[in-house]
Amino acid sequence: MRAMVDYEIICGDCLDVMAGMEADSIDVAIFDPPYGIDESSKKNASRSKLAAVRDYGEYSWDTKRLSPERIAHVRRVSRNQVIFGGNYYADLLPPSPSWVVWDKDNSGDFADCELIWTSHDRAVRKFKYTWNGFIKEKPEFRYHPTQKPLALMVWLIENYTNEGDVILDCTMGVGTTGVACGHLGRRFVGIELDPGYFAIAEKRIRDAYDMAAGEFKTLDGGGDMADLPIFAEQAKA
Repeated sequence: MRAMVDYEIICGDCLDVMAGMEADSIDVAIFDPPYGIDESSKKNASRSKLAAVRDYGEYSWDTKRLSPERIAHVRRVSRNQVIFGGNYYADLLPPSPSWVVWDKDNSGDFADCELIWTSHDRAVRKFKYTWNGFIKEKPEFRYHPTQKPLALMVWLIENYTNEGDVILDCTMGVGTTGVACGHLGRRFVGIELDPGYFAIAEKRIRDAYDMAAGEFKTLDGGGDMADLPIFAEQAKA
């Protein structure tokens, strides 16, 4: 049985939270930032004619990219990074030999692939998994218009992290990175600004860690996170 691992999720602005984190306190940051292409609006509702489309409502979180300051903070607090939409942030990231190409097997005006930048020193890899609007390789409920498949997050964590690592998702959304971490024995720190998405993530991640370890440590004091390096100084204060 995999040893019990901890997690902490925070509803707040990632800039404020990361400003209080120690440098290199996270092993790997894996996150899917807004690309600034307005996927948070209702435009997804008219993009597919092959399957029914969910109306996610209209938000403004994808009207612009993460600020350079936020990207700099992520790179300061983490030893390595795996960043979705790296092509939208190429001007803020150093050259890398290690990209991941996610082949989504798409049709219509959905992108055929997504490009994931990593800070690792290894060859380019491809992951093929159908995610064509609501046509998916395996059934999976979508709570969020830019939600990533659990299989992809599991593959990334298996290939770009080590068991026991502390993983950060600073734009957590509905928590799929945290769910994968729960299944794979990684410690997880997640940050999400939107209270609605945070509530969904909280339940999904709790259930994942519950299932993996048979025990749940609560977010409001029941789980001792003081042994994690990013919270060590706060615990001493």
